[in-house]
Amino acid sequence: MLRRLSDALAAAVPSQCAVCRAWPAQPVCEACVARFAQPRPRCRRCALPVPTGVAECGRCMRAPPPLDACHAAVSYEFPWSALIVQYKFNGHPGWAGSFATLMRSAPWVEPALDEADVVLPMPLARERLAERGFNQALLLAHALAGSKTRSGLLLRVRHTSAQAALDREHRLGNVRGAFAVDPLLAPELRGRRVVLVDDVMTSGASLFTAAEALRQAGVARVTGLVMARTGE
Repeated sequence: MLRRLSDALAAAVPSQCAVCRAWPAQPVCEACVARFAQPRPRCRRCALPVPTGVAECGRCMRAPPPLDACHAAVSYEFPWSALIVQYKFNGHPGWAGSFATLMRSAPWVEPALDEADVVLPMPLARERLAERGFNQALLLAHALAGSKTRSGLLLRVRHTSAQAALDREHRLGNVRGAFAVDPLLAPELRGRRVVLVDDVMTSGASLFTAAEALRQAGVARVTGLVMARTGE
């Protein structure tokens, strides 16, 4: 699995490995992929790291989220956190292809994408889009399953303050009502299986709120798919 992943990453333009600086290499070399992208047990509903043999974390057992399943390729830690910052905030959209390869190699991701009727990126507010110049989730979705990706069905209808400095409770309140399905296109989602794509999942507030909007539109199954998950 890891060798197939590193071979796929090598298809990119040859360069130094962004982690260990090996030369020539691919964006992330085989040794770094093997060291830093090992699969780990995760909660099936929120992708939070859990002990081996545990299927669902205590929080999801107490209050099941609106996601039927959630998958993360890596933890939001070295080296992926720095690479995602480059991708998202420093104008490096070319990382989308490499990140999508990592995501596809995570357990259960390929079946989720194959079974999905529609792949939806998390939408950005106009202000964020103007700042960055691209929607990082949309680029990931296209790289994962371009033929299934739709960018106009799920809308961001309210601009929110940045989530980074907020605790879990305030994150949930901050994004409440921030997403909606285009009412003219909602029939396209009724009874469908949807994969919802984002780059990073922290508390899950944004993904959960978006999933609730999809549920209200009649979506039959919602699976979250992210590049990286924090340990919160």
